[in-house]
Amino acid sequence: MTTPLFWLVVPAAGIGSRMQAQCPKQYLTVSGTTILELTLACFLEHASVRGIVVALAEHDSWWPTLKVAKHPLIQTVLGGDQRADSVLNALLVLHENGAKADDWVLVHDAARPLLERDDLDRLLTCLADDPVGGLLAVPARDTLKQVDADGRVFKTVDRSVIWHALTPQMFRLGLLQRALADALQSGVAVTDESSAMEWAGLSPRIIEGRASNVKITRPEDLQLLQALLPSDPL
Repeated sequence: MTTPLFWLVVPAAGIGSRMQAQCPKQYLTVSGTTILELTLACFLEHASVRGIVVALAEHDSWWPTLKVAKHPLIQTVLGGDQRADSVLNALLVLHENGAKADDWVLVHDAARPLLERDDLDRLLTCLADDPVGGLLAVPARDTLKQVDADGRVFKTVDRSVIWHALTPQMFRLGLLQRALADALQSGVAVTDESSAMEWAGLSPRIIEGRASNVKITRPEDLQLLQALLPSDPL
């Protein structure tokens, strides 16, 4: 099956307070390369990417120092207070630059640098003709407990129906833009693009990916990233 063309949005306006670092987590370096550069590399090497929009925080002084900031496929936009605001701003830029409502858009976390190329290709090919779109995810492996307000187990959850959402998440530009805008206008808290589509009454499809596609959130995650990276990551 032919891999469809796609646009990429990378929300990178967060400060990553849980990392307790001197800079936003996406600008921390591993083997001399920032996490954000590692994240973007998988897409910049892909022949089907049409263009990339990175949503940045106001007064971001780190991005201009990166070599990748001058890449012809990448443009930036001011991010917002929430992830949904940043993604919506990026979608508006794509629309202004000629992207069509039925074009595929992938949204990928800035601090997920371990996406494997074949996971990306599987997402693209499996969803190429899907009427809704979907996301990479991994099935829950551990026993899951639901707790009450006192921190006591209320019940054990059936893990066979539970999946951990990853990124990229892949949807048509027009549908995603409308879902995010409507959710924000209604004051609905959406933590990823899939949840916005779900709120709009749609059912995104799950595509199984690798559990190694982790989001770098805490200091100990850097050790995992270092262990999983090749000796020459770029």
